[in-house]
Amino acid sequence: MYDKVMESVRYIEEKINLKPEIGVILGSGLGNLTDTLENKQYLDYKDIPNFPQSTVKGHQGRLVFGLLNGVKVLFMQGRFHYYEGYSMKEVTYPVYVMKMLGIKNLIVTNACGGINTSFEPGTLMLINDFINLMGTNPLIGENDERFGPRFPDMSEPYDLKLIEKARDAASELGIDCKEGVYAGFMGPYYETASEIVMIGRMGADAVGMSTVPETIVANYLGMKVLGIACITNMATGIQTVKHSHERVVEIAQKASVKLCSLVTKIIETI
Repeated sequence: MYDKVMESVRYIEEKINLKPEIGVILGSGLGNLTDTLENKQYLDYKDIPNFPQSTVKGHQGRLVFGLLNGVKVLFMQGRFHYYEGYSMKEVTYPVYVMKMLGIKNLIVTNACGGINTSFEPGTLMLINDFINLMGTNPLIGENDERFGPRFPDMSEPYDLKLIEKARDAASELGIDCKEGVYAGFMGPYYETASEIVMIGRMGADAVGMSTVPETIVANYLGMKVLGIACITNMATGIQTVKHSHERVVEIAQKASVKLCSLVTKIIETI
């Protein structure tokens, strides 16, 4: 694993003349965030040694490097999901690469379903904790101490100082940003009404099929994480219409204007 990651890192460093300080993982329909970058450079996943390939609509499948108000940033335009058939190590592979590129702060975004009934489609939620319902996790297997400890602490998976910066940024921009717990569900189907009742009773405010694996690995690697969820639909049993991925992407794209402003402001303060 370590050798594969370093092979990817060397390839990227040979192709890109910018050393990113902050990494951002973009969820379904949120790829427009890259439009604000200056001096953009692109690398398709398919060209990077050992990188998985994104197969989900709304995920373009490339790394985008550039400057955001003078800050050197790497955007991951399209993530990988466990339900695509990848191993958890493959799902989180880019996070290892980001760490070895020198990135210390990671912002993870997603499109997800709302369980908290005070939410509505288009709501942005700062993630303050997660529940792992995927039945596994990316740290299973032999541990390589060059990456991180065998038993990493997970008492603060989303950095409290970054959450505070995000709160301040949202307030300054006049964005009504909620906070809550995100449950990571394996997928790839939208949860049943009974599953949503269960997940809600566990304490989750939103549910989706990503983000948790990347958060676990980033903490393991010693990175600071900020999570922002875009509520694109209310979960089964709460909303009356049937779910569709097309609708999820549509709402995410509409909300991306707010998210873009928020992420830009946050990055300015990190």
